[in-house]
Amino acid sequence: MLWVLVLGCLVLSAAIGVASDYPISPVPFTEVRFTGGVLYERQMTNLQVTLPFALKQLETSGRLRNFDLAADVMRRRRAGETNYQVKPPTEYPFDDSDVYKVIEGASYCLSLQYDPRLAQTLEEIIARVAAAQEPDGYLYTFRTMHPDSPGHPWIGHERWEKDPELSHELYNLGHLFEAGVAHYQATGSRSLLDVCIKAAELLWRDFGDGKRKIAPGHQVVEMGLVKLYRVTHDDRWLRLAKFFLDVRGYRNNPYSQDHKPVLEQTEAVGHAVRANYMYCGMADVAALTGDARYFDAITRIWQNVVSCKLHLTGGCGARAAGEAYGDNYELPHRCYNETCAAVAFLFWNHRMFLMTGDAKYMDAFERTLYNGALSGVSLSGDRFFYPNPLEYDGKSRFNHGHAGRAPWFGCACCPPNIMRLLASLGGYMYAVASNRVYVNLFAQSEANVPVLGQKVKLIQRTDYPWSGDIALLVYPERTAEFTLSIRVPCWVEGKPLPSDLYYYGDRVRTNWKVTVNGAHCGAVRSNDGYLSITRRWEPGDIIWIYFPMVPRRVLGNPHIVATRRQVALVRGPVVYAFEGLDNDGYVFDIVLPDSARISTEYRPDFFAKVPLLKVQGAFRTVYDDAGNKKLVRSGELIAIPYAWWANRDRSPMAVWVAEYPIFARPKLRPTLANKAKVSVSFARGGMSLEPINDKETPENAPIGSVANFDFWPRKGTKEWIIYEFTQPVTLRKTRVWWFDDTGIGECRLPAWWQILYKEGEQWKPVEPLDPYRIEKDHGVEVRFKPVTTTAIRLEIQLLEGYSAGVYEWQVE
Repeated sequence: MLWVLVLGCLVLSAAIGVASDYPISPVPFTEVRFTGGVLYERQMTNLQVTLPFALKQLETSGRLRNFDLAADVMRRRRAGETNYQVKPPTEYPFDDSDVYKVIEGASYCLSLQYDPRLAQTLEEIIARVAAAQEPDGYLYTFRTMHPDSPGHPWIGHERWEKDPELSHELYNLGHLFEAGVAHYQATGSRSLLDVCIKAAELLWRDFGDGKRKIAPGHQVVEMGLVKLYRVTHDDRWLRLAKFFLDVRGYRNNPYSQDHKPVLEQTEAVGHAVRANYMYCGMADVAALTGDARYFDAITRIWQNVVSCKLHLTGGCGARAAGEAYGDNYELPHRCYNETCAAVAFLFWNHRMFLMTGDAKYMDAFERTLYNGALSGVSLSGDRFFYPNPLEYDGKSRFNHGHAGRAPWFGCACCPPNIMRLLASLGGYMYAVASNRVYVNLFAQSEANVPVLGQKVKLIQRTDYPWSGDIALLVYPERTAEFTLSIRVPCWVEGKPLPSDLYYYGDRVRTNWKVTVNGAHCGAVRSNDGYLSITRRWEPGDIIWIYFPMVPRRVLGNPHIVATRRQVALVRGPVVYAFEGLDNDGYVFDIVLPDSARISTEYRPDFFAKVPLLKVQGAFRTVYDDAGNKKLVRSGELIAIPYAWWANRDRSPMAVWVAEYPIFARPKLRPTLANKAKVSVSFARGGMSLEPINDKETPENAPIGSVANFDFWPRKGTKEWIIYEFTQPVTLRKTRVWWFDDTGIGECRLPAWWQILYKEGEQWKPVEPLDPYRIEKDHGVEVRFKPVTTTAIRLEIQLLEGYSAGVYEWQVE
């Protein structure tokens, strides 16, 4: 492995072993320009729409006002108003970080296309940030606004004391450091960089002696400190990055990866964004210190993710509870897969490649980029996903209280994260090691790549990822011998991902080929996943690459319960999804047998430039009058690229559909409960009431996909759910499916429950004919003496110290 070879020749400093850096150097994004195709269109929308939209949101959401208020509190207290303080007006102590990420993304945009007005706007924002920094370098608006007592439950009485929990003081600084470096590199201005250095000096005073062992509750400061080190060459910042990794493992808290020392961790656990940021920091420290132990640890963890915990779309962090990695093979369709986790996964994979030169990391990068990451922002550039599920019922408010894409969020980490990724995307296309140039991504573009003391211009002409035809034109300044290493994607070689987590369910042969100036080059794909061509390159040499792109069926590893007897469709690196808008309004009844014919189709409408998949010979399932499942032949079905879903009207969506009729889900007929008006005693923000009576139960939906309603964070209280009917109905039976998330959350089976009905203005208990049983994993049925009423109530006593919830409540 390249990492092992390089270790032998690294000259380490006496202080902490500062090595040169990664053995492979990425070509800066400022040297790569997209000229057409998907990535160009997304990057232009990012520049023209998302960036100004995000800048506006900083003002309208109050995030910039936090800095103004913090500065005003300091000014007024210095002037003699010693008790003056302001309650923070926004919701979260990490709101500062959104400002920093927008500055970072805007700085990348400036690097690509300089705009004096944008540069001035950033300086004005930075001045407001700097004004909120306390004299000793501390920068955290929630404390500065309210200094005499904690202005938020997540904040401790002393600085840093609650950072291992939820204060996010160090997290904010990590994003500040990344923004300061990006702004300095884009403009040469030190206005934000000096703020960063002042804050870093405080960290060194508070943590530099190693005595105050506080592990960041949300990682990212490690990455930020490394970037600060690269710009300033002050090894104190690298020492701090390493320190913040090494103090982990003493709190028994898997949520923030603080359950074991980082060098002993072997699998991805806990909050996925925290985890992926930490793995990036570990890679940076490994590269810069020469300590291979950090890289060995994240190599084990990466293998765990790609082999056991990654969705087909490249999304990770399946559990909504804790926004977390689940158990091995816990990959439900109604997953969480936060956009930030996908962005952080890209950062991590790129670092793994820079350390090893192994194409498998860029294979995983590509799968996530075109699916799990791009899905996070709309084609219009001003609507976003926080979670990225692989199935949607078309109505529930799964997206942090929104049904469909949202213009912004109270917790707004995802929009500026995808913005900064898109702005700097060109930096992932090429890399260089000595006389070897790596071609990692394919897109219509032009790049200037430094090789052996000269610039080599590389031009790609392609419509990738829609087409596998790629022309790579090579223009060295002068004739020179060097190696071009072209990634041959694992999807071409017979694997959807570089693991056995998914596999193709067909026998399609995909014979790829590469020629140079029309002649077969004679090179073969090596074990590192690259086809390497070494020759004396002349200006105008052309490499023709052909990766056949045909629609293919994908199946999941048998250990993945959610995908058993189901199939998904892919074409090249792109995962496809069925939306109800193209398929008679519903998609969960689809049956896609091996005999179905799948072809590529272009349409002159919303998806004019995008290849769709046309499916013929499929089936649909329906319930007959007796309630039995019946198979009917389907008309033509259409699948669209997954990242393009939810860009039109709301409708159901599914990536995975049934192979056999028994596993399909026909439309359920309306029920009394389904037609009733629902009210509850309590519902937290974003918690939808729709799962209570949406007709979906753990029995009629794939494991892990059925939605629930719960009363969290209320614990130990008496709660209720009411159904109101438009006219009196006679009821004699009820059935409840209880929600219990033991092991991942705080919901348990209730202490007791009962049914009441409304008589006049009074609520009266029904007379049960069966005991009120409390059981998990299946519906609990209770018959009672018939009652005629206009409303019925499910009363629930929560266990002391725990909450509770339901998957479904039916009445008959």
